[in-house]
Amino acid sequence: MSTGRVTVPTDIDVIEDTIEIIKKWKADAIRDCDGTDMPEALRKMDIKQYATYYTTRKDNAWAKEHPDEMQQMYLMSDFITAKDTCLRIKIMEHFYKDQFKVNPTNDIHRWWEVIDRTTDTVVSNWYFDEENGDVVIEEAIPYHAYTVSFLAFIVWDPVHMYNFLTNDWVNEEHQMTLDVRLPETQKHVIEKLHKFCKEREDVNVVRFTTFFHQFTLQFDEFAREKFVDWYGYSASVSPYILEQFEKEAGYKFRPEFIINKGFHNSQFCIPSKEYKDFIDFQQKEVCKLAKVLVDICHSYGKEAMMFLGDHWIGTEPYGKYFSEIGLDAVVGSVGSGSTLRLISDIKGVKYTEGRFLPYFFPDTFHEGGDPLQEAKVNWVTARRAILRSPVDRIGYGGYLKLALKFPEFIEYVSEVCDEFRELYEHVGKQTPHNLLKVGVLNSYGELRRWGAHLVHHAIRYKQIYSYTGVLESLSGFPFDVKFISFEELRENPDSLNDVDVVLNYGSSYTSFSGGEEFDEKIITILRRYVDNGGGLIGIGEPTACARNGKFFTLYDVLGVDKELDFTLHTDKYNWECHDHFITEQLEHEDWGENVNSVYALPGTKVIKQEDLSVKLAVNEYGKGRAVYMNGLPFSFENARLLYRA
Repeated sequence: MSTGRVTVPTDIDVIEDTIEIIKKWKADAIRDCDGTDMPEALRKMDIKQYATYYTTRKDNAWAKEHPDEMQQMYLMSDFITAKDTCLRIKIMEHFYKDQFKVNPTNDIHRWWEVIDRTTDTVVSNWYFDEENGDVVIEEAIPYHAYTVSFLAFIVWDPVHMYNFLTNDWVNEEHQMTLDVRLPETQKHVIEKLHKFCKEREDVNVVRFTTFFHQFTLQFDEFAREKFVDWYGYSASVSPYILEQFEKEAGYKFRPEFIINKGFHNSQFCIPSKEYKDFIDFQQKEVCKLAKVLVDICHSYGKEAMMFLGDHWIGTEPYGKYFSEIGLDAVVGSVGSGSTLRLISDIKGVKYTEGRFLPYFFPDTFHEGGDPLQEAKVNWVTARRAILRSPVDRIGYGGYLKLALKFPEFIEYVSEVCDEFRELYEHVGKQTPHNLLKVGVLNSYGELRRWGAHLVHHAIRYKQIYSYTGVLESLSGFPFDVKFISFEELRENPDSLNDVDVVLNYGSSYTSFSGGEEFDEKIITILRRYVDNGGGLIGIGEPTACARNGKFFTLYDVLGVDKELDFTLHTDKYNWECHDHFITEQLEHEDWGENVNSVYALPGTKVIKQEDLSVKLAVNEYGKGRAVYMNGLPFSFENARLLYRA
């Protein structure tokens, strides 16, 4: 039986236990974690040593000396309706005061923005009452709603805050978060990394957690998560950064480019040109600076590894600039098959590592908890993806002492490690045989490869589980999966030439289904593609954008449309269900949350309908074919249904 390819977490109070776990799991690497330390006794051990390294936090002394060099985030006040001509808005209401401190920047009217949300116009006649924390609008229009977009310092790092609250830490200082993009702090961080590399000769791998900008994570006044977007850029801003952006972009920055009506440009929003420009700018600058730190590690003979999470914003592993960083490895949390592929498909590194769940924290490892069941589900779902595109290593994180209280869990992980090594020996870096090439069409394309419909990493949401099953199913299929943006398709219609079937899915008007992206050019390209023999699978509200009497813009290709009550006067008669091979032996139907009022056009073959709403239909279109599905939550039966479609 082979050994290695496994990383074990440790701490100063589990030295002998760590040695036993290394033997049991046949591990070849150990690591510290947030809240733990590498024991001195293990530093001399003949095993690969990872050191978790933070560029933005765990340096409160510097942060206190340089309070203006902490990271900042764009926040937006509540929508407040004026009832008089003078309106006071308490901008920090419903934000956690220990996380944020308002930045009353010198050029406040340049970097803050007050908007009349009733007319969607920018308001200029206002001032900030710093003593009371109010923005005062002096010529408000009664019964118009207003918001304030403003900059705030992140005075408590949100990841440290989460870990602090989850673990009930006491007597621990709140960690502030540094803006490494600012020249003085940047110089300090570079010098500090040199010092670390010189002093820690035992460290083989510097595990950056991560680089410079935290994904958007805000807490409310009760210290609960208020807003979270794993892809969010709202915490990657400062006047210094935005001035640089203006020089490159050639136009003036507006806070609304980030705030976007309070949606904070979650990846469900169709990205504006300005937001795409900002993302591109941030990638260039972040990757350039990250390379400086990676080169330092290499100069001391150490590997550089990036954690795909926390302060990862701007690195964008599927972006144009990532490979320029020169990283040796990427490690990320594995919560499913699709999140494993999010890591394992990354190019430009020597190896990838999946940190499997559950994390060894008390929210799972407590009396009455069932970490064994979570571990089983985690492994079984990830295993499908490993067979198609494996990570090179696996590992775990957190407090080992908590996991040791669950011997059945420890035993099961030992089996997982053995099974992973066996799978890797057979699959390794071989290119798997693919039966088809599938194109997933949305607004982000390759930039969000395997990340569509991700809100918080691998967390289930009622509104989207009907769609997350698509990528989860694809992650284990013998298909070559290509992610295509609408912009790419407009510029290069030939990008579909080698694609056998296109998938478009999601709720209407999101970046995933497309909404306004379905202009004349996109509609024409896709109609021609299917007519010439291509396939189209639409799930949920695909191609939806109400115009010209139709809701699904490719109604004729899909063979279905959605009733919006405007055509209730027109009778529909195509409800008879037909047998079809794609549903043979399908014992349980699960369409998720159900998109209601979908009807079939004449000539479409309805396979499943319920209460006069189509769940599954097939339509021949020229030499090609389209399939409509109402939803696709992940299950092995639904995966088979999609495979057959």
